[in-house]
Amino acid sequence: MPSSWEQVVVDAEDPARLARWWAEALGFVIVHEEPGEVEIRRTPDTLPGLLFVPVPDAKTVKNRLHLDLRPDDQEAEVERLVDMGARPVDIGQHDVGWVVLADPEGNEFCVLRARVRP
Repeated sequence: MPSSWEQVVVDAEDPARLARWWAEALGFVIVHEEPGEVEIRRTPDTLPGLLFVPVPDAKTVKNRLHLDLRPDDQEAEVERLVDMGARPVDIGQHDVGWVVLADPEGNEFCVLRARVRP
């Protein structure tokens, strides 16, 4: 039997602050919090979650893994996330259909165009 995907672990300088930022960005809820780790999920019973844990050093290079978000309105979502503290970043993507942003600790993620409905 294959494994179940439980969570993605995110290294953070301030796990509580970053977890709260991502919870607001994704419409998730905090399901577990203790000193040194915070987990968020869409609902308490929905997997996978994002688990934020402390690391002593700041992020210095491009992520090897990132999240892709697909909103109904890309432009409005980018504006909302930037208003929340995200910032546009250039990772060499050139002219593409998605927008690359970084969260408050510099973790890159993409905001895709709305899915085309058949």
